[in-house]
Amino acid sequence: MKTNLMHALEPAMRREPGRRGFLLSLCAGLGVAAVIETGAFGAETKTVRIVSFDATGKRKEVMDVPKVVKTDAEWRKQLDAEQFSVTRKADTEYPFKGKYWNNHEDGIYSCICCGTPLFDSKTKFESGTGWPSFWQPLAKENVTEHVDRSLGSVRTEVVCTRCDGHLGHVFDDGPKPTGLRYCMNSASLNFAPRAKA
Repeated sequence: MKTNLMHALEPAMRREPGRRGFLLSLCAGLGVAAVIETGAFGAETKTVRIVSFDATGKRKEVMDVPKVVKTDAEWRKQLDAEQFSVTRKADTEYPFKGKYWNNHEDGIYSCICCGTPLFDSKTKFESGTGWPSFWQPLAKENVTEHVDRSLGSVRTEVVCTRCDGHLGHVFDDGPKPTGLRYCMNSASLNFAPRAKA
């Protein structure tokens, strides 16, 4: 039984037999796969699982939401130059320059790109690094960690699960109870004071 893809590629194989036909078919197949992956022809949008929180920081529910995917041009319209550079190109802001490194207000930090709740000020601590630091995220589901081998070392990059916005890195030199230091860029975050319960 032929798949739809093989049926679609059959005319190219007949026109160009042998190795050249195979290569043409392979290239065409990759193009079809790319179109399907990008969501054309009614293909399903990728979803991710995150945890929602209310304005007081209370956990509400685990939910599957569409992954936020935009072009660089779309992100540039939404973000200022530093926010774009940090979140979309994995740059790092200068220490002691970001607006939240010395913020001591009570509230919730969310992703500047998509609004996903990420950190609670109750877990923020003074790391002395010049970047906002937290000993845990609001929900593990809301952040994703990747191995980062840039700059000649191995670190753990932290990105927003919903939009893949670069947030910073996590290190194992934080305080109890986790021993972790989520060292974040202010440019990746938006702060909202905690609502009264």
